[in-house]
Amino acid sequence: MAKKKIGLPPLDWLRVFEAAGRLGGFSAAAKEFGLTQAAVSQRIGNLEAWLGRSLFVREARGVSLTVEGESYLPLVQDSLQALERNTEDLFGKSPRELRVAGLSSNIHALVLPALPAFHHLQPKVRVMTDSVARRSSLDEERTWLQIRYGRGMWSGRDAALIAREVLVPMAAPDISWGAPLIDLRGERPGWREWSQKCGREDLPPSTISFDSMEHAISAARRGMGMVLGSVPLAAADLQEGQLRRLDLPELQTKDGYWLTWPEDRAKSKKQRALIEDFLKALRG
Repeated sequence: MAKKKIGLPPLDWLRVFEAAGRLGGFSAAAKEFGLTQAAVSQRIGNLEAWLGRSLFVREARGVSLTVEGESYLPLVQDSLQALERNTEDLFGKSPRELRVAGLSSNIHALVLPALPAFHHLQPKVRVMTDSVARRSSLDEERTWLQIRYGRGMWSGRDAALIAREVLVPMAAPDISWGAPLIDLRGERPGWREWSQKCGREDLPPSTISFDSMEHAISAARRGMGMVLGSVPLAAADLQEGQLRRLDLPELQTKDGYWLTWPEDRAKSKKQRALIEDFLKALRG
C-alpha cells in the first residue's frame, strides 16, 4: 500500500479507527457512531491509504488489528483522550451532577452524613445515589463513581481511601458485657478472631446471625445484644448515643471503604476537583 499523505489524518477517521480497534470490529464501531458498516470500512480504508499501512486484517470471520494497527491504537487513544480532556478544561461547563453507587449501608452511613459538607464546597452540584444489593453487582453497575469495600485494588480502577475498617465491640447504652453476641457472616473478622487476638475466652453465646453489617448494627441499636461493629458504618449511632463502645479492645483490619472510578475517567481538572471535594466531605 503506497503512502499517499503525511501529517495528521482527519479526526473523524481516527475516531472511527479507535472505536473499531477498541471494540474489535467494524460492526460494533458502526453501532457506536450510528453509521453503516460500509461507512466505517470506507473511513478506515481512507486512513490506511493516508498512512500507507494496513491497520486491519480482513477475514471472513471478521477483522483483527495488524502489528501496525496494534502499535497505532494506543497512540490514537491517548491523543483523543488528551484532546477531549483539554477541551473540557478550557471550554467545558463545570459538572452539575455527581452520581455515586454503593451498597445501601455504605450510602446511608458514608454518603448521607457527608452531603452538607459537600454542598458547602459544591453548592450547585446535584448528588444522585444508586444502591446495589450485593458487592459483586458493582462490577456490572453503569454508575462509574462507586464506594467499595476492600483493600483498594480493583483492576482498571483508581481508588482513594475514605476510612479504614475498625471493628469494635459495641451495644445499646443499657447493654453490657455478657449480653448475647450478634454474629456477622462474611469476609470481615468476627467474634472468634477478636477473642483470639485479645485473649478473651469468655465469649457469651450467640442468638442471632446476620449477613449484613447494617442489620447487625441495627439489632445492637435495638438492644438485642453486642456486635463487633464497624466504626465507620456506626459512626452516627455512636455520636448520637444510640450505641456505645464497650471498654474492650478494638480489632484493626486490612480493609477499608474506598471511593473508586475507572482509570480512564475523571481526567479533566473539573471532574477531578469535583471528586476531590466529594472525597474531602466523605472523610469528614
